[in-house]
Order: sequence, then C-alpha cells, then structure tokens
Amino acid sequence: MPALAVGAMAPDFELSGVIGEQPHRFRLSDYRGKKHVVLAFHPLDWTPT
Repeated sequence: MPALAVGAMAPDFELSGVIGEQPHRFRLSDYRGKKHVVLAFHPLDWTPT
C-alpha cells in the first residue's frame, strides 16, 4: 500500500480489542462520519525493551 498524503482519508481496517471482558472487533468504517478517531502507534509497547 502506498504511503498516505497528509490530510488523506485513512483506508478502512479492522482491529481486535476488549470491552470489559468481552472480545470485540473494531472497524474504522463503523465510526466514519459519526465520531472522531485518533490513531496512536506505540512500537514495542508492553515489552521489556
């Protein structure tokens, strides 16, 4: 996939997560036009590095 330009719309994607104790699948398209979404990437998070 080519790099996105600043201000370009992010492509749809899906991530797994947990709400309370229930597994959940989050899709960007579920929030598009309804809520603001902030994406943060933390390389090596939760590792002893």
